[in-house]
Amino acid sequence: MPGKNILLVEGKDDKHVVKNICGRLGLGEIGEIRTQNGKDTLLEMLPVQLQESDITVLGIILDADTDLPARWQAVAERLTKAGYHGIKASPDANGTILTPPPEPSLLPKVGIWLMPDNRASGLLEDFLQFLIPESDSLLPHARQAIETLPEKRFSDAHYSKVLMHSWLAWQEEPGKPYGQAITARYLDPTLPLGQTFAAWLRKMFFE
Repeated sequence: MPGKNILLVEGKDDKHVVKNICGRLGLGEIGEIRTQNGKDTLLEMLPVQLQESDITVLGIILDADTDLPARWQAVAERLTKAGYHGIKASPDANGTILTPPPEPSLLPKVGIWLMPDNRASGLLEDFLQFLIPESDSLLPHARQAIETLPEKRFSDAHYSKVLMHSWLAWQEEPGKPYGQAITARYLDPTLPLGQTFAAWLRKMFFE
């Protein structure tokens, strides 16, 4: 009997973005997307999830935040300790996929995607900016509006969140959540990074 296909994500925004990209591009439905209430919980629970005997594919999506090498090391250390071999010093730009160790291991195939693009530090919101067409006229205005605020009450780490929410507030239906913004075609997953991400999902869960 086939095992479970599981995707671990930090929160609901990540879950709905993945589901809507899968739907928009006709990839199919991932067996289960488990929200983990943040990166710390996800990393803490990862060794436990790896040991679930009925999981055959386990995907992991994490924000790189301000230090991609440190985030990658945190994931790689846990996977190495669990028994995976040959993990590279840095993530694959197209999304990392690890085959399980030889028998008698019952470990699943594992895939890792570090937001935004496995190469730069950043968040889900930085990934979403890559799904905005270059011809879009509102994004530059959103950046300018943020830069000219008389007072900034948010941290630099949250800049991309402020930018995306500002940009979405100016759409035909203002303030849509990220997943619905994909369905409404404000965000376009057929752009290059969206296609790269979709190719990783396809190899992980649908081939």
